[in-house]
Amino acid sequence: MKLSVVIVNFKTWDHLQACLPALMLSPLKPEIIVVDNDGSASPIEMSFPGVIRLAQSENRWFCGGNNIGIDAAQGDTILLLNPDTIPQPGALEAMVEFLDSHPDYRGVTMQLRYPNGEIQRTCSRIPSYAYLLVNHTPLLIFRGWRARLNAHHWYENWKRDSNRDVEVLPGSCLMMRRGDLRLADDLKLYFPEDDLAQRFTGSKFRFLADFFITHNEKSVTKSWLATEIYFRDMLIYTRKYHGVVGWVLLWLLSRPLLWGMKYRAR
Repeated sequence: MKLSVVIVNFKTWDHLQACLPALMLSPLKPEIIVVDNDGSASPIEMSFPGVIRLAQSENRWFCGGNNIGIDAAQGDTILLLNPDTIPQPGALEAMVEFLDSHPDYRGVTMQLRYPNGEIQRTCSRIPSYAYLLVNHTPLLIFRGWRARLNAHHWYENWKRDSNRDVEVLPGSCLMMRRGDLRLADDLKLYFPEDDLAQRFTGSKFRFLADFFITHNEKSVTKSWLATEIYFRDMLIYTRKYHGVVGWVLLWLLSRPLLWGMKYRAR
């Protein structure tokens, strides 16, 4: 089998009803696996009998859910795809063809667009420790420093309208060979792409703009719980790649910002 598509569902049945038909139209006839974290995708058995639904007894989150799907996948290549996406004709085929013809690349992604057609800012460099500090602590008051770090991190002046090599692919659309792909088990929702890039430092990843995928970004992560998990995952990632001292410093400095956000959320 050429391609498996793994999708993690959590309260996204409405989106899946648009995503799954688009996937099924692909000439590749991919294996489609939906890891159902909350049971809301139970209508799949009747509405999309060719789709594999892996029901979970508890929420395994983004990373755990994707790993369950990866373990079950049979395809030579695997695409991790968000449920709130609609692949346009040609997008899946272009990514698979790129990996097939470029064995020196570890992974590939496709241009993502909002429903209104605006191109999304995806892909980045591996976040530096300074980048983490200046964006998640009161150090963000140093606007000039923050602007320079962010410009470098997000590939300033690249509009995502052309192909290019990148360091970090977005988890919302991430294709790799089956033997390479696994997300960090200690993370829940955030930083798995950065963790993956760290593990494959020096490898090549590609962004393609030949086709696009519509993405209703953050349709299920607009909550205070998601914010708390973001800071949790950030600290786990920081400890892993920037050491205990870096983790302690970021924990201490990020508390005022997190507490302020929690107060405003009330």
